[in-house]
Amino acid sequence: MTARLELRHISKSYPGVKANDDISLRVEPGEIHAVLGENGAGKSTLMKIIVGAVQADAGEMLWDGQVEAVRHPARARALGISMVHQHFSVFDSLTAAQNIWLGLDRSLTLDEVRTRVRELSSAYGLPLDPERPVHALSVGERQRVEILRALMTRPRLLILDEPTSVLTPQAVQTLFVTLRQLAAQGCSILYISHKLDEIRSLCERCTVMRSGRVTGEVDPRQETTAGLSRLMIGAEPQRPPPRTARTEAPVRLSLRGLSAEPEVPHGVALRDLQLSLKTGDILGVAGVSGNGQQELLRLLSGEDRRAPRGTLVWTADDGTEHDLGPMGPRQRRALGLHHVPEERLGRGAVPVMSLAQNTLLTRREPVGRFGHWSPSRASALAAGLIERFGVRAAGPQATARSLSGGNLQKFIMGREISAAPRVLIVAQPTWGVDVGAAAQIRAELVALRDQGCALLVVSEELDELLELSDRIVVMAGGRLSPVLPVAQATVERIGLWMSGLWTAADAPPTPEGTQPGAAHVPA
Repeated sequence: MTARLELRHISKSYPGVKANDDISLRVEPGEIHAVLGENGAGKSTLMKIIVGAVQADAGEMLWDGQVEAVRHPARARALGISMVHQHFSVFDSLTAAQNIWLGLDRSLTLDEVRTRVRELSSAYGLPLDPERPVHALSVGERQRVEILRALMTRPRLLILDEPTSVLTPQAVQTLFVTLRQLAAQGCSILYISHKLDEIRSLCERCTVMRSGRVTGEVDPRQETTAGLSRLMIGAEPQRPPPRTARTEAPVRLSLRGLSAEPEVPHGVALRDLQLSLKTGDILGVAGVSGNGQQELLRLLSGEDRRAPRGTLVWTADDGTEHDLGPMGPRQRRALGLHHVPEERLGRGAVPVMSLAQNTLLTRREPVGRFGHWSPSRASALAAGLIERFGVRAAGPQATARSLSGGNLQKFIMGREISAAPRVLIVAQPTWGVDVGAAAQIRAELVALRDQGCALLVVSEELDELLELSDRIVVMAGGRLSPVLPVAQATVERIGLWMSGLWTAADAPPTPEGTQPGAAHVPA
């Protein structure tokens, strides 16, 4: 059988790093083929070469058995190659439908695209309002824009780079049904993911990369998760430290009937949020993307200062209470509140700035007494983060946009964790990082908790929340469910609550589950 895609001896180098070194790869028609590797292994660079966004230094690409020089993305689209990128390619000021329309060949009108988006989002279980502006969408909803745009092109080769990193388990299973249908129709799929259980469930073959080279090819269905991990990083990921017994701890940050109207059209209104963050405690927030998580994070971080007086309260060690509502991000950091946003590029880091310069966004160490920043101090801080968190970068002067998504995530997480915060608000902590790095990040978060930090972790990775959290709450429709101790949280129960199906009777008979206003009876 003639291969749909064949790569022969592809190499690509950048200053200080060889991203791809003599890579060969073959994908058959209708095959779901995984590409597995740790952060910085060269996977994303290889995919960019296939779609024409990057040109290889050496090697050739064959399409349907014929040598093809893909010099630009338009040629790739003409061949039937479509890609869902790990870093989103969307215009914030446009609607979801307009973004999708711009990626098509103009054979459809904008109105037809809107209609088609509604049909596809319903059929594939990827809910999306085509009229909503992208700047008002959460990361999970932006991911849906990318996936639907790719599906609209009816691709012959679909490349998916971490497509499920911010999707719920239910949405992942629905997406898998769609991908299997596409493969049965002859579409070839290249699937990049760090979620080993997904690869074992979905893919027929798996090419493993390490440090820019192919180190093997296996049938993932015949491998264990631990076996795939060893192939990828050379070892099994570290296990999280055992959860220690928790004693009743003082409250550090409180939400007291917090309500807020959305800042933008189509946003989610928050209604009577009651919550307590305790010292030495990890509170996980589960929920389908777009149910108010983004609005809550903006209020907590200080990006949105519209919290009504007395509804967002910081409690100092001596019991003194401070109203956080009118405070900006800098004032909150001075108290010890740090935040990792869900958007890496643009909010978590400035793409064109170096890693050293990006330390200045939230850290004061590189700034001298008179307000002048010290390049040497900033470089030293960035170098320490690179070493401690295993960030693959050319050095402190490498720009943020030059890093792979997973490595940039490790740097941003490291920047905030190493600040020794008193409260850390984290959105999608292990988005796009490999299993080894994910285990390290989780271990660092647990270590912070054990040092007395109060953590709020927002994640669509339910397994991650169950592993990390001491308590779990679900967000749906701008409201919060009762808070559950993790021992009482099951996948079935949390999944039901994600649809907003909880009542006051669901609150556990403990003080932490009986907060006023926590119950929500759906209309």
